[in-house]
Amino acid sequence: MKINFFKYQGAGNDFILIDHTTSPLKNIDNELIEQLCHRRFGIGADGLMFITRHENYDFEMHYFNADGKLGSMCGNGGRCIVAFAKHLGIIDMEANFLAVDGPHYARISASGDWVDLQMIDVDTVTRDADAYVLNTGSPHYVIQQRDLDGFDVFTAGKSIRYNATYNEKGINVNFVEDKGDHLFVRTYERGVEDETYACGTGVTAVAMAMAKHKNQTGHITTDIKVLGGDIKIEFDYDGHKFTNVFLCGPAKLVFEGEVD
Repeated sequence: MKINFFKYQGAGNDFILIDHTTSPLKNIDNELIEQLCHRRFGIGADGLMFITRHENYDFEMHYFNADGKLGSMCGNGGRCIVAFAKHLGIIDMEANFLAVDGPHYARISASGDWVDLQMIDVDTVTRDADAYVLNTGSPHYVIQQRDLDGFDVFTAGKSIRYNATYNEKGINVNFVEDKGDHLFVRTYERGVEDETYACGTGVTAVAMAMAKHKNQTGHITTDIKVLGGDIKIEFDYDGHKFTNVFLCGPAKLVFEGEVD
């Protein structure tokens, strides 16, 4: 059987997208998803998404990690699937869709390659020694790190992700360096089990953690650089709860094809 697919990337976070709007989603082959995401033996991606119809929303997003397992919310994936929905003609300039962590609203540029995605509100941020821990649709560990350019993110991130505290469910590990006019972020992602070029829920968590760390309140806009480019985070923070959270960045079609 041949499968039509589209490859998208959001700040270097890349995904395989498959249109499943004409039939119900069933009989998911997790081994096939893992194979398709493999960078040597497949198409290559950080994850795979199916877009399906939903009676109460413009569409529904189903996200699978590169290991073939059903994943938690993926922010950059959410932005890419909005661009894909526009490409398919399902939406125009705005979208209301359902993901694993609930409903999401998004705005898309006229060109179709820049998406502002509303993320969930967050009211719980805890500490693990010097790190901040919070859930922005996926669980994240945020810690500051000097000289991040040359830091071994893979080894350090893997050690935290699999330590005794987080091993059972795993956690995404974000290292951040404050550059003054922007934050530089590198992330080790569970499910991918490697460093990725960007992580949408991760940079959202970093922006929130740093706002809390600096005791900032009000409407906050944070410019973030990742290995794959530039992302902007906006939210309101009253010292207790983060609301009106938007993850803003590129979402671009790379290529489309057909695979057996």
